Amino acid sequence: MSRFIYADHAATTAVTDTALKAMLPYFTQEYGNPSSLYRFAQQAKSDLDQARATVAQCLNAQPEEIYFTSGGTEADNWALRGVTELMALRGKKTGHIITSAIEHHAVLHTAQYLEKQGYEVTYLPVDGQGRVDPAAVQAAIRPDTILISIMAANNEIGTVEPIAEIGAIARAHKVLFHTDAVQAAGHIPVDVQAWNVDLLSLSGHKFGGPKGVGALYMKKPLRLPALIQGGGQEGGRRSGTENVPGAVGMAAALREAVDRLGVESPRLAGLRDRLIQGLTALPYTRLTGDPVNRLPGTASFVFEGVEGEALLLHLDAKGICASSGSACSSASLDPSHVLLAIGLPHAIAHGSLRLSLGPENTEADVERILEEVPRVVEYLRQLSPVWDAAAQKPTWDVE
Repeated sequence: MSRFIYADHAATTAVTDTALKAMLPYFTQEYGNPSSLYRFAQQAKSDLDQARATVAQCLNAQPEEIYFTSGGTEADNWALRGVTELMALRGKKTGHIITSAIEHHAVLHTAQYLEKQGYEVTYLPVDGQGRVDPAAVQAAIRPDTILISIMAANNEIGTVEPIAEIGAIARAHKVLFHTDAVQAAGHIPVDVQAWNVDLLSLSGHKFGGPKGVGALYMKKPLRLPALIQGGGQEGGRRSGTENVPGAVGMAAALREAVDRLGVESPRLAGLRDRLIQGLTALPYTRLTGDPVNRLPGTASFVFEGVEGEALLLHLDAKGICASSGSACSSASLDPSHVLLAIGLPHAIAHGSLRLSLGPENTEADVERILEEVPRVVEYLRQLSPVWDAAAQKPTWDVE
């Protein structure tokens, strides 16, 4: 096998040296429980507070607006279910929620759960590039709308959504606005003030932090009901002994990623564009997502006449790690809900490939991917029952 190439950073990332170094003392030396009163434990509390302040600074928030969670999925659940619980406490037992058809399942499945509890949900369509139209958001708002939840950047196709515009609309209508920024944080500038968001979710392992830790931004004076009952940690909102090493590691990774955005984002965008230029030159291949407003390291494609799972397995045999979409649903044989939402037929949506680049990827990695992917695509097409080998086109192409 040639050099191992990891091109699935949208699924997870390696813990950076900076984050690992920051975390290590809390496993063996500074292991005190932040809720204890003696000085040894209070050092852990102080460091947890500093981690909270660091995350807040990276988001242009206040420290007391940051609540640590176990990850992005928990933060998304808390945002949606917490708003409905808050409204119920205020006497509104039902209400209307607006989201999009391409959200992560942490949002979509929670919305579906809330529908079973009596809430109405509008799933806004997107255009062919995966973009939510702010005008459609405004048109969907009703007198009983209690929450809008639109992701900042899509995890499969990389499209960056017009969050600031949608946030301004939500603010004007006095509707709470949540954004799932799991793919955005650490990769593009995130500013909760400029974005006009009330709630924002992020996850540490998407930008070089450890797995099992995330955060929910909750704009003051908003206070959602407690997510977990118990000892009253996280300002009484989420009980349980705090994950100090995780929080410290996530904060260190986010700080490093944000500080390097000016250098790393253009570098990754250049590598991404080289991938797009090379792979879209293949016949019956198309880029998915917005060609301009997309995450700097994400390039996503569909290859007609190819099964995505077979493509991934052949690339893996050549030492290249990639994805056919969301890592959270990679075991499913159904086409991606995101690709179907942007208008791709089932047959074409099956042939998807997502390449998401990170700090360790180089120009040499990109050139090798550009060598191997066309070879695998050509090989698989010759074996495919939906590929006309003589005409070199899919059987559904009638031109």
